[in-house]
Amino acid sequence: MLRWLIGGGREPQGLAETIGEEQTQNPYTELLVLKAHHDIVRFLVQLDEYRFASAGDDGIVVVWNAQTGEKLLELNGHTQKITAFITFPSLEACEEKNQLMLTASSDRTVILWDCDTGRQVRKVSCFQSTVKCLIVLQRRDVWLSGGNDLCVWNRKLDLLCKTSHLSDTGISALIEIPKNCVVAAVGKELIIFQLVAPTEESLEWDILEIKRLLDHQDNILSLVNVNDLSFITGSHVGEMIIWDILDWTMQACECNFWDPSPQLDTQQEIKLCQKPNDISIHHFTWDEENVFAAVGRGLYVYNLQMKRVIACQKTAHDSSVLHVAKLPNRQLISCSEDGSVRIWELREKQQLAVEPVPTGFFNMWGFGRVNKQASQPIKKQQENATPCSLELIGDLIGHSSSVEMFLYFEDHGLVTCSADHLIILWKNGERESGLRSLKLFQKLEENGDLYLAV
Repeated sequence: MLRWLIGGGREPQGLAETIGEEQTQNPYTELLVLKAHHDIVRFLVQLDEYRFASAGDDGIVVVWNAQTGEKLLELNGHTQKITAFITFPSLEACEEKNQLMLTASSDRTVILWDCDTGRQVRKVSCFQSTVKCLIVLQRRDVWLSGGNDLCVWNRKLDLLCKTSHLSDTGISALIEIPKNCVVAAVGKELIIFQLVAPTEESLEWDILEIKRLLDHQDNILSLVNVNDLSFITGSHVGEMIIWDILDWTMQACECNFWDPSPQLDTQQEIKLCQKPNDISIHHFTWDEENVFAAVGRGLYVYNLQMKRVIACQKTAHDSSVLHVAKLPNRQLISCSEDGSVRIWELREKQQLAVEPVPTGFFNMWGFGRVNKQASQPIKKQQENATPCSLELIGDLIGHSSSVEMFLYFEDHGLVTCSADHLIILWKNGERESGLRSLKLFQKLEENGDLYLAV
């Protein structure tokens, strides 16, 4: 484990916005480099207030202390890369309170781990295809695995029920929605399944296909719950659709990410001016007001009430943005295939009132009507303008390859994982300096070396 003190920005690498050497608003001025993996690290999962786990293409799961960077456990059980990773919270009524994890791998196995001991609790090896996604339905105390089919399992890893073969491409994402339903992304389709629990009449579990939503034109890359009313999907060709969580109808659709003003009307124009991967929607995050979308190399803020983009950075990074997260104080963090991690602040623009200018001889003296036609472009420009901006306030340089994702700990900093096999724990330099000073004074006091001047 290495601790580095870091300075400011870097020289411009491409078209993305850059920041100077003085990063006065960037708190992350120290970093710890954590080494345990020997291949791409793709997953980070927070276990509690001070622990997280990492996993990736080497098939290893490592549990870390987020405060110190200490490696607590190394879990070996998979023979190929890990493809999905989630926690399995214990029930309140359950006597055993140990934190559990589920990992799926390309070796067609799923393992249930005890996070506190590193013990392999159970292992399932009966899959016909690689499991690409996992989801826990805590209220039912079951979990679902998505691959070429959808399977329902209990805590003991007994198979309760499964669907027939869905697709060779498999399920890429799963979310839970009301009415005992889940949404599965399969290629360009969304499939609504309903889970049927045992009753007095039928002692068997069942899972039923309820509906298919076919509105996307290309493969769905991201699927998340936004709130109690909506869920949202994003596709390979830059389509973002907001769905009603109860009746599964389309609430809103946004395709014009490369120009927030509605001047590019058609998807064809977007395809002509940008490569498909430049508008792929890789990740979403959200708060009560906005959805924050990683679209190609850019970041976009979509207001749920106004149903339009209110801020954007079209080239936030030099390569595709893979992960984005909302921080307190109207801040965002994003990471990219180019190896960069950036901090942004959402700021409101100062709206300048622009009055229509009268034209002609009579209007100059107050006679006649204002030329409405002349004022229309100004009005349209005001309506189309984005009312907010995303300002770059920090650039974290440490990884030498694609940064896959990150975790934010309010007290312990930021954790990033990368294709360079490293995990970096970014620390608030001012806070760490204060903690070191406090520990020094405590040690001096314990040794009797600290005397108060009278």
